[in-house]
Amino acid sequence: MSENDKPALKLGDDKFAEMMLFLKTPINQKNHRDYRFGESELRELQEGIWAMPAYLEDDDPYSLFFLFTTIDTGEMVVAFAEGERQDKQLKLGQPLTTGAGLNNLFAHQEKRAQRVLKFLNDISRADEAEWHQIV
Repeated sequence: MSENDKPALKLGDDKFAEMMLFLKTPINQKNHRDYRFGESELRELQEGIWAMPAYLEDDDPYSLFFLFTTIDTGEMVVAFAEGERQDKQLKLGQPLTTGAGLNNLFAHQEKRAQRVLKFLNDISRADEAEWHQIV
């Protein structure tokens, strides 16, 4: 087996946590509605940071949010943050790589993680983003 024949990474793999989705075009006021997930729409938290729920249920304390954010290189990536309830408010935790967020969701709610991954892969297949392994 050559190096090019490496098995594909999949949800739940430790190495999958090193994957990050890089957008080719940053999210802005004109295109943010193109990235709806189910009934959710991206909302701008502050300049260059957009969020929407990936998993949010009334009867489950666990929640996960997409974070479309600009990193130090000026590129926009899709990261995740877990929600933390504090006094009936929802606060976002530390950002996670795309893969780490998906793995956390996969451990909690497998089917939803697969739906979220399909959503992100659809963005990639539309040539609007690329997956990269980061270390």
